[in-house]
Amino acid sequence: MLRKAQIGDVKNIQKLLSHFATRGDMLSRSLSELYESIRDFYVVEEDGCLIGVSALHIMWEDLAEIRSVAVAEDAGRKGIGTTVVQACIDEARSLGLKRVFCLTYKPNFFGKFGMRIVDKAELPHKVWGDCMKCVKFPDCDEIAMILDL
Repeated sequence: MLRKAQIGDVKNIQKLLSHFATRGDMLSRSLSELYESIRDFYVVEEDGCLIGVSALHIMWEDLAEIRSVAVAEDAGRKGIGTTVVQACIDEARSLGLKRVFCLTYKPNFFGKFGMRIVDKAELPHKVWGDCMKCVKFPDCDEIAMILDL
């Protein structure tokens, strides 16, 4: 079941994200960051367990980032990732945003939504605020992708 995240989901969101962050697949998020941005998040819950998550983080008047996309490993290949990303794209459209972007290691997955690879230099500098916290900064090996809405 897809729904907007609630305060009670924060610790489970962090647990799911941390699993992938410890492998270097994404940035970790502190509890403080998650509480502050809880309105950005969508979750998928099954039998009382949080099994999927994504967030739409608005960067500027015309641009948002799809971030923190994670699906529990034992729930993979069920369309959960597609569901949470599509929810973010739909919300971006409903808000009147012109573009969404992501930084990813899975360009084939995001390409299914019509996102195209771009040079990171095409993204505004405001985007790089989170990058300062990353252990890979400044040698980021993620792929920047963008979707014109």
